[in-house]
Amino acid sequence: MARVGAIEGLFGRDVAIDLGTANTLVFVKGRGIVASEPSVVAINIKTDKVVAVGATAKSMIGRTPGNIVAVQPMRDGVIADFEVTQSMLSYFIRKAQPRRRLLPRSRPRVVVCVPSGVTDVELRAVKEAAESAGARQALTIEEPVAAAIGAELPVTEAQGSMVVDVGGGTTEVALISMGGIVANSSIRTAGNHMDAAISSHIQRHYKVAIGTQTAEQLKMELGSAFPLAEEDSAEVRGRDLLTGLPKTIVVTSEEIRGAISAPVDAIVAAVRDTLNRTPPELASDVMDRGMVLAGGGALLRLLDERLRRETGIPVHVADDPLMCVAVGSGRFLEEIDQYRSALSSG
Repeated sequence: MARVGAIEGLFGRDVAIDLGTANTLVFVKGRGIVASEPSVVAINIKTDKVVAVGATAKSMIGRTPGNIVAVQPMRDGVIADFEVTQSMLSYFIRKAQPRRRLLPRSRPRVVVCVPSGVTDVELRAVKEAAESAGARQALTIEEPVAAAIGAELPVTEAQGSMVVDVGGGTTEVALISMGGIVANSSIRTAGNHMDAAISSHIQRHYKVAIGTQTAEQLKMELGSAFPLAEEDSAEVRGRDLLTGLPKTIVVTSEEIRGAISAPVDAIVAAVRDTLNRTPPELASDVMDRGMVLAGGGALLRLLDERLRRETGIPVHVADDPLMCVAVGSGRFLEEIDQYRSALSSG
């Protein structure tokens, strides 16, 4: 596999990366978030070379000739293809920096966000990918801790802060106190699984095949975790599995809510499980201050209301849930000594 290249022009600045299943965000110390694109790589399978990365590669999904394949090298929050992930990391970091080559000793320290349920093998793969992409030193921080920092929760204090980070591949639920995770649930069910459930529903009930981007759009337009005050509907275009011809159907918000009920139920169960294992003193803190929803899945309509009714605990959506983990990892970089206990490794 050809590599996109080594990191250039970082001027020794530390870099934080929210390496997500669906999207990757890059934070440069002193500059803030400098890149945010889909975690997709397009590869020419005949030459084994990278054709495109990020938004350009995502636009190719379902629209490429047979020799070009658009893939997501991250699966359920962890690396599924090491070399492609390495190329993607190199691309994102190089794109965010001025064009100037540094000596090896000037390369940056890189912090990568990982799921709290990551295994030692998966953790090692993330660090090795970052180092191969040009990092002087690779550290990792657990995603729910980064999300809590990004949501401005008092994670270093002796009080309970609860965060629910619903990403593309994983949902991270964590109770944090004094910079560490006290109780948590990490499940590999999140936004992408909702998209897949919608595609399966359309195929099963209408015998129509739709793409992943169409399913994602339906989730955003019609999806909800709780009945809406006014239900809605939308036209969907796909391929008729019986005739092979294009076909347009109409689906309702009730249908989409039913289609994604299993993933949503799993998220609710993970929250309840974490609360059941929370020490009484910290549970009192959560009851007083509530939990915070972060990640792209936090934008699913009425997910906060569903969790509020299921747990009896106040639920707040982070100000910018999509950026929460990246912003938190950046703040971690800027005050690394204060947050060092939150490091997964390093």
